[in-house]
Amino acid sequence: MPTLHWTTVNTPAPDTEAFVMASRFEVRSLKDVPRFLAQSLKAWKQVSGAPGAYGASLIAQPLQRTFWTLSAWEDKAALYTYARTEPHRSIMQGLRPTTKGSVFTFWEVPAAGLPVDWTDARRRLAEQERADG
Repeated sequence: MPTLHWTTVNTPAPDTEAFVMASRFEVRSLKDVPRFLAQSLKAWKQVSGAPGAYGASLIAQPLQRTFWTLSAWEDKAALYTYARTEPHRSIMQGLRPTTKGSVFTFWEVPAAGLPVDWTDARRRLAEQERADG
């Protein structure tokens, strides 16, 4: 299960903007991968019912201990509400000790441009990592 392709949760009006978040997580060891993957799938399932969610994708690279997420939202408030809602909140708190590093980046796109391209998301994450470094 290396990739969960873009899943549209809600279709936005074409003349609106979408708030996009991309993230990359690296876990500390291979023994942490199964737990991180299982918890990621729970959070993924939660997106499908989250108010304001437009869509999401997940790439898991278990042997590299790396997980990538990409999601689009009605606005920043919808994303942050999801992040603070159970089970996502507890999942992220519980996974912190297993995480070696993480990078997050945010931007807006015309909703008609969804889904967001992974190439663009990875470029933005690399730029953010350099800026944070």
